[in-house]
Amino acid sequence: MASPVQGSYCERGQVELGTVGEIGSEGGCLTTHQLYLFNGLYLAVLAVVTVLTRATVKRFAGALAGAVVDGVALLGIVALGEQVKWWHFVIAWEPYFLTLFLIGCALGAFVFLLTWRISRRFGWRGLVAALIFAALIGPPRDYWYMARFPEWGAYAPGISPVLAISAAYVLLGILGHGVMRLVAGPASADQLARPPWSAS
Repeated sequence: MASPVQGSYCERGQVELGTVGEIGSEGGCLTTHQLYLFNGLYLAVLAVVTVLTRATVKRFAGALAGAVVDGVALLGIVALGEQVKWWHFVIAWEPYFLTLFLIGCALGAFVFLLTWRISRRFGWRGLVAALIFAALIGPPRDYWYMARFPEWGAYAPGISPVLAISAAYVLLGILGHGVMRLVAGPASADQLARPPWSAS
């Protein structure tokens, strides 16, 4: 049985999604249980990437700050896309749900630990390549998720949503990595942390 909080979100989501008939009309929503699952998965990935990239505490804090800023920016991008009808996402704009959503975004800090190591190894050319990769892989990734979970919402037809998703990936990549750099310094500014399996 769904929890009262989850149930109330789904009911609102079904009503809200049904009002945008030209984009999508399937009932359902992104539930808190799904957010718990994704957040747990992201936490595990973040732990593994932190160890493998040998991030220092300062670098980890910078990546976390970048991911948090990206989470706030992502909500703004979602709202903008709703206004211009590029997409419709069934999101409960309430404190508890949004807190879970932002926690999930923060746990995505592993992305910026990876861009840190890319920048450390390949410089700005590596970051440009990473942004191009994100712009190319972003739309099929997001469309796959929406096809897998149609209750989350839908994209409008045409090329505009595809271009908007690509632009969002690039913008969030630049913003998140930039915030990390402001907090932790350039990629080569810190030493690699000692791996936990090394001898003391």
